[in-house]
Amino acid sequence: MRNILAILLLLTSSIFAQTIKDISNVVGIRDNQLIGYGLIVGLAGTGDKSQFTMQSLQNLLRNSYIKIPTSSIKSKNIAAVMVTAKLPPFARQGDKIKIKVSAIGDAKSIDHGQLLLTQLKGVDGNVYALGQGTIVADLKNLTTGFIYNGATIENEVDFTLGNEEEITLSLFKNSAKHADAIEKKVNARFGKRIAKAIDTRTIKIKKPPTMSIVKFLSVVQNIELDDSFKRKIIIDMNREIIIAGADIKIDPVTISRDNFTLRVKKSNLNEEDWNDRAVNRGVDIGDDVKVGNNPAEVNIDNALINTKSAPTVSDLMRAMKVMKLPITDIIETIKLIKDLGSIDAEVEIRG
Repeated sequence: MRNILAILLLLTSSIFAQTIKDISNVVGIRDNQLIGYGLIVGLAGTGDKSQFTMQSLQNLLRNSYIKIPTSSIKSKNIAAVMVTAKLPPFARQGDKIKIKVSAIGDAKSIDHGQLLLTQLKGVDGNVYALGQGTIVADLKNLTTGFIYNGATIENEVDFTLGNEEEITLSLFKNSAKHADAIEKKVNARFGKRIAKAIDTRTIKIKKPPTMSIVKFLSVVQNIELDDSFKRKIIIDMNREIIIAGADIKIDPVTISRDNFTLRVKKSNLNEEDWNDRAVNRGVDIGDDVKVGNNPAEVNIDNALINTKSAPTVSDLMRAMKVMKLPITDIIETIKLIKDLGSIDAEVEIRG
């Protein structure tokens, strides 16, 4: 029989202040999308026999001085794929980047297939990277997969930051309030009027002559903003990371899934009973989290988040960690609660 437990979170979460870089881009510093067409070989009968796949293989063999009609190719160990990647800002020759591979024929699986040398081009038609390697398929969709460090940068984007005398910030969301706040924060930090919001999404900032552009950019991007900005949750699906501003509250809600049930609510104990160990029992396991039998008796798959003040996203994430739930379950639960309308914050999903 499983141990009985309840989760009691006594205080609100620690504050992780949101900074300017969390809500804005620097114009000119961005990723560039790359795309290419390639062939996978070495599949164990899970490839495709589409006409364009056979034609691609025939062309490849011709380059090796092997002439064979497509009608003679019977193998299902090959597959045609589209390869995509993001070229990071300031990427240099020899750098490695991750690539995503997706079947375009009727292949059943591309897992552990070998991607042959593939050119990755930008929108200008130029080749910026070459991809090749063994694919690790997505377990939820075996016709897509990744090759980590699967492409090598061959050409660089012509952009130089060192000679810039000012930077331009572009807010992720149009907001006169946020643009004005950033202008005031930057001017206050440097003690002079170097920032100016030119519209409700764009702020131009002049660099002080005594500071390098890299140092200047570092200082500006890490200026902390007010609590009113902390209404965002960032979920990186590829890295399986969740970043949430402090004190993003969750309305009372019950989450029931195949492998667990969890209730989120504010405690009905008064101040005196809350601080009375005889009434509010539990074992302190650190980070203001208590595990014990009261005020609710539940097992590890049926837990209660019971907070002194309004429960937050941070409370939820810590509690689910205590339940030893995988990060994928935590991510899916936050997305479901957002869809329900119980989280008053923007959820940004990356990857």
